[in-house]
Amino acid sequence: MKTHNSFNPEDIFTADEPSLLLVISAPSGAGKSTICRRLLKRNPRLVFSVSTTTRPPRNHETEGVDYHFVDEQNFKQMIADDAFLEWARVHEEYYGTSRKAVLEELHRAKDVMLDIDVQGGEQIRKLYPDAVMIFIVPPDMDELERRLRARNTESEVEINRRLGNARMELKEIYNYDFVVVNDSVDEAVKAIESIRQAEKLRLPRIKEGLPDL
Repeated sequence: MKTHNSFNPEDIFTADEPSLLLVISAPSGAGKSTICRRLLKRNPRLVFSVSTTTRPPRNHETEGVDYHFVDEQNFKQMIADDAFLEWARVHEEYYGTSRKAVLEELHRAKDVMLDIDVQGGEQIRKLYPDAVMIFIVPPDMDELERRLRARNTESEVEINRRLGNARMELKEIYNYDFVVVNDSVDEAVKAIESIRQAEKLRLPRIKEGLPDL
């Protein structure tokens, strides 16, 4: 018998379950990347869509793992080639999601997690209305500022820009299905796993596989 401590969130799913497209958005500094990494580690059937960006890599970031890093000319060529499922300009840099990579994983019955901003989230909602939209928020703006400063990766001008953008992004919260407050990474991860479990059981997703009752 399994104990509570040995619970694996993947145990609740079966091989013929519907695949999900999970959109995770949050203001910069809300802890979105940390939560996404924890979710991927705990859930083998969940895959991460690696975004393409013109932003320079930070010290801890790896090409092909955190982002695909390209220059602006290459990014604009990818836009012209219709290579992106969504793309946006955020904090003066371009970010985009590979159309081919996402569709391939969905066709393999994987759940695909997109770590994207509210502009990208709006585009995905229009293209894929069945996407599960999750917005992560900090406990308050003071904590968000503290986290941004603790990263030591942005200048004072950049921090103020990100805080201003955060206030605008928070106005888009009502376009999302779920809101998760990141006061504790562990609790935020559990909340998103619960959302994923519930979405797998939503009647419109599973009605074709229901037994004849």
